[in-house]
Amino acid sequence: MLYSLFFHVLRPYFSPLNVFRYITVRTAVASLTALLLSLVLGPWMIERLRELQVKQYIRDEGPKGHQKKAGTPTMGGVLIVAAIVIPTLLWADLRNPYILLATFATLAFGTIGFIDDYNKVVRKRSLGLTPWKKFSFQVLTCLVVGVVLLGLQVKGAYSTQLSVPFFKRLHPNLVIAPLLSSRFIWPLAFIPFVIFLVLVIVGCSNAVNLTDGLDGLAIGCVLVCAFALTVLTYLSSHARFAEYLELQKIPDAGELVIFCGALVGASLGFLWYNAHPAEMFMGDVGSLALGGAIGTVAVIIKQEILLLSIGGVFVLEALSVIIQVGSFKLTGKRVFRMAPLHHHFELLGWSESKIIVRFWIAAFVFALFSLTTLKLR
Repeated sequence: MLYSLFFHVLRPYFSPLNVFRYITVRTAVASLTALLLSLVLGPWMIERLRELQVKQYIRDEGPKGHQKKAGTPTMGGVLIVAAIVIPTLLWADLRNPYILLATFATLAFGTIGFIDDYNKVVRKRSLGLTPWKKFSFQVLTCLVVGVVLLGLQVKGAYSTQLSVPFFKRLHPNLVIAPLLSSRFIWPLAFIPFVIFLVLVIVGCSNAVNLTDGLDGLAIGCVLVCAFALTVLTYLSSHARFAEYLELQKIPDAGELVIFCGALVGASLGFLWYNAHPAEMFMGDVGSLALGGAIGTVAVIIKQEILLLSIGGVFVLEALSVIIQVGSFKLTGKRVFRMAPLHHHFELLGWSESKIIVRFWIAAFVFALFSLTTLKLR
């Protein structure tokens, strides 16, 4: 909105506004806008949530130290979503399909989380949407994203080929080409792409949700992950950098850097209020939206596989739950004292602050390693 006003309407009359043609400038401004929105609206949001009695319910079977957090305002993720979407709408080119797609995914996953949180608050117990309903809505959102991306592929603006780290010549296609020749079975050609899309986006969304168990843990890791994605998105959309690093060039994805910048700013601003001891929690509305946004960006810039490394902490948290549940069902024994992984370290005697900071360090190392793989091909 402001981008169109400044650049397309007012620039001919005031030449300094030409600076808004640069993606780097608008990314910086979007980040600052998101940060300021979070900082300014944070106190109002906390007070409003308290007035509405939107308070966190703490499970009895969790670590006993968490009981003191009962009553802390939750659903603060509404602030995160607003701080991402508003700067994106203000500073990005809204004619860009990738901006619209990333914004849609963030709002859709945020809505699923909002409904889940609302049910928990109304029922006053740790229950929300059933796992089946939540998963169904997430898959439906991924199907919409997939249809749009396939439409962009037809126009030559997107590729269903994968980028495999360390292998610059390996680009497997998720669309089965031989099946496209038959008008009766051609829809089957897209099944691998759709399944992969669901695994990446839904998996990322739920992994962030599982990580959100300690003050500032999830949002701090999201901050690091979002910054790495901002760098990768810029490199993928830049002709010279993409050619030099042998990345799949996504020309129209340049505007998506602004969305990533807003994601960084919103995460940093929310961390101000979510740092230990937290003044408010993000709830599912925040964690699902953030994970959905990260997964969607990774799919668009063709870094789905590298996302396993970029979001290494989220992967470990999700794997700990899978291993714990699988082990208990198969052998009746638990591998960890408690899952997700951060609770295991709590029960080992680590302080909450130490776990949070060490997981942030791990997230930074994962992100740094991911960026170094760009030349290790």
